[in-house]
This record gives sequence, structure tokens and C-alpha cells, in this order.
Amino acid sequence: MNSVDAAPRAPLAATSTPVSKSVIARRGGFAPGWTGALAVLALLAVGITFVAKGFQLFQATMVLSYAIALLGLNILTGYNGQISLGHGAFYAIGAYTTAILMDQGGVAYWATVPAAAVVCLLVGYAFGRPALKLEGLYLALATFALGVAMPQLLKYKHLEAWTGGVQGIVLMKPDAPFGLPLTPDQWLYLFALFVTVIMFALAHNLLHSGTGRAMRAIRDHAMAAEAMGVDNKHCKAMTFGVSAAYTGVGGALSAIAVQFVAPDSFTLFLSISLLVGIVIGGVGTLWGALFGAIFIMFVPSLAEQVSKAAPWAIYGVVLIAMAFAMPGGVVGLLRKIQARWHTSG
Repeated sequence: MNSVDAAPRAPLAATSTPVSKSVIARRGGFAPGWTGALAVLALLAVGITFVAKGFQLFQATMVLSYAIALLGLNILTGYNGQISLGHGAFYAIGAYTTAILMDQGGVAYWATVPAAAVVCLLVGYAFGRPALKLEGLYLALATFALGVAMPQLLKYKHLEAWTGGVQGIVLMKPDAPFGLPLTPDQWLYLFALFVTVIMFALAHNLLHSGTGRAMRAIRDHAMAAEAMGVDNKHCKAMTFGVSAAYTGVGGALSAIAVQFVAPDSFTLFLSISLLVGIVIGGVGTLWGALFGAIFIMFVPSLAEQVSKAAPWAIYGVVLIAMAFAMPGGVVGLLRKIQARWHTSG
């Protein structure tokens, strides 16, 4: 896998030429000029804690939960080229891992998040390894089956002692520690924000490492990557496991925020929504997960406000319009704007 790093690189010529679209695309994010904008975004994210209240903070926490899950799916699909239509199953596994540990094990809520990541990593690797024999639509069909089967497995009578069956599991929202003057909603949002920053930082380092280059090499040309010494089977299985771990962390945060898990909360529609999210945000981008999370969190409810009789028709129209207007997702549109700004400057 590390042999990708060993490949000779042409020296970079010193030039004052503006950053091109292709260079921006290879970075998986924005050009350095966006550093200030990201700093402002970070300040705004922290400021939401003291401006938003109640349900608004809950929505913001769920956006962060979805963003982590979308980042995991994007690592798999956008950076490694594996299509998954059942990632909602790993979201459910992460949520149930947290719920079971909190409800029956008395484990602290913060400790259940890494536990959910480890469980989903193992399950994802175990699923991804034999699925390596499948490619393209056949892999998508296998993950589709996983997404369909998961709610039924959670209702299985021999697992009811753990999962609560159709009744689910009710959780208690954690209070702010150390006597901090914060409401439970404020503290939970800050906790989710802290976890999100860590997960995005880890993903950035991963995708810009030799392992990340190996992932993209497999996506672009698997045979050439293997000829360069990349262990395709191990890399693809580990990518599936890491992707599942990210999605599981998102599910763990959602369980703590919602304070309830039940099988019917993790239907196939959740998996489809996650796939829609990475397309809207931008496939193969780091920051597209945030835009995609905002879309899947707010657009369905806005569509229902526009038309209570046919909310999904409105949702479909918005989805089609955005697909035509932004074929590269929101991040792709921002890259085009940035490239034109550099060219005109």
C-alpha cells in the first residue's frame, strides 16, 4: 500500500499561476484561500451553542451526526469507488451499540462513541472482505440486501433482550459535566461538534496519506494500483471497515441526541438518504458531507411545509433541479466559482 508513496514524483515548478480546477479537485476540498472562511465557519459553529435553543440545537446536532455518516460513505464511494446502498445498516449498528451499552451496561455516553466505531469497523471489514468478489452493481445489490435486512434483524426475537425488539430502547440525555452552566442540549451539541472536528481531521489525514492515495488509485484503475504494489483486497476491505466506523459514530451520536432507538428508524430510506447526501454535497469531497447533511436534514421538512399533500413530489423536484444545476454537488459549484475568481483575478 505504501508503495504508492514510493512512486517518483515530478518536481513542482515555482509559479504564480492561480490554482487550477484540477489541482483543487485533487485536494478533495478548497484551495488555501478558504482557510479564513473555514475559521469563520468554526466560530459560527461554536456560536450556535449560545444562539439556538431547544429543537434548533437538536437539529444542529443531527446535522453533525449525518455529516460524519456521509463522510464515511464518501470515503467508500467517492474515494475508493465502492458503491453502497445499505450504509444505514451501519448507522443502526452504531446507534444500537451506544444504546445497549448505556442502557444495559451503564457505560458513559462518551465512551460508547469509540465503542460504536470499533464494532462497526469489525462488522464492516467482515462484510467487505467477502464482498470483494463483487463489483459495481453486484456490490450495490449486496449492500442493498444488508440495508433491507437490518431492521428485521433488530426485531428478531432472540435478540429482543438486547435490542428491545419493536419497542426499542429509551435513553437519558446526558447533563453537562464539571458543573458547566450549559443545558443538556447545549452540551450535547458541543460534544457532537468536538467529535465531528476529530473525525474530519482524521479523515483529512487519512485521505492525504499513502493509504488515501492507494484508495484513489484503486478507484481510478485497480489493475494499475495492484501493479504498483497496492494490496487491493486488504485496502478495499479496510476502506469498507473505516467507512462503516464513521457511519457508526454518526449513528451513536444520533442515538444520544434522539434518546431513542427502534428498528423502524433505520429503514432502507435512511441508506438512500445518505447516498443522496453525498451526491448533493459532492462525491469525492471532504466538506461535501456538511452540505449533504444540511440537505437531508432540512429539505424534506421544508418540502412538507410547501405541500402537505405531496411533500415527496416537492422533494423530488428539488433533488432533480439541484442535480442539473450542480452536477458536481455543492462543493463542485464552489470550486467552479473559486476557479473563475482566480482566473479573473
